[in-house]
Amino acid sequence: MNRSLCLSVLVALTLSSPPALAAETCTQIVSTGHPQYPAIAFKQGDRIVGAAPTLVETIAKDLDVPLSSKYEGTWAEAQEATREGKADMIVGIYYNDDRAQYLDYVRPAFIYDPVVVFVAKDRKFSFKDQQDLIGKKGATNKGESYGTAFDAFMKDKLTVTRTDGIGAAFEALLKGDVDYVIAGFYPGDAEAEKSGIEDKVEALEPALLSAEMFVAFSKKSPCAAMASKFGEDVTKLTTDGSFHKMLTDARAEWDAKYEPKGGAE
Repeated sequence: MNRSLCLSVLVALTLSSPPALAAETCTQIVSTGHPQYPAIAFKQGDRIVGAAPTLVETIAKDLDVPLSSKYEGTWAEAQEATREGKADMIVGIYYNDDRAQYLDYVRPAFIYDPVVVFVAKDRKFSFKDQQDLIGKKGATNKGESYGTAFDAFMKDKLTVTRTDGIGAAFEALLKGDVDYVIAGFYPGDAEAEKSGIEDKVEALEPALLSAEMFVAFSKKSPCAAMASKFGEDVTKLTTDGSFHKMLTDARAEWDAKYEPKGGAE
């Protein structure tokens, strides 16, 4: 009887060991994110900074795990880095079914991100919902996803060109090459101000959609076992006002870095 009991305990410990070992081997978290999504995330030197990187740095410090932020290239390349396990974590990412194959999402989301339709002010059109985009030409950034449902609608019903950054999409808009640009409100507004074209473009109302934005671990990372602990701190920091301050500070940092150019190029 005692021998059986000992064997049962040994089996239980053996079955529970992989998560424990994974947590023990997480000695450092390498984080990456969008290089052009102010104030949520943006490139600064060889790092990704902004509100989302500040959020995860704060949580990692609380959990006593070293975290470094690394620029991995374009938004598509940052996603590929987490797919391959080169980066442990990606910040400021929407959910879709494909990404869920290689990412463990930290829940809850840390912000609801409004996605809007930007148009040239002198070429506005009537807009109530996504159906009003059918038959028109649009642009959006490479690597962007707007959730499983809208991605499918965009693929099946819309004509949307992918550009290298929101700035390039706005250039196409002002040249008349496209009728609209799909982008997150925050980075779109910041890019317009940076380029000095805020008086030439406008975000239509209502928002096209409001998407949850997450922190996510690469499934190839030993640090993925910390997802639930990160989720607890995300809840705390997004409900006590801490993240709002991070967002405000990040926008101020972006504004200080990029003074408006005073006119479109």
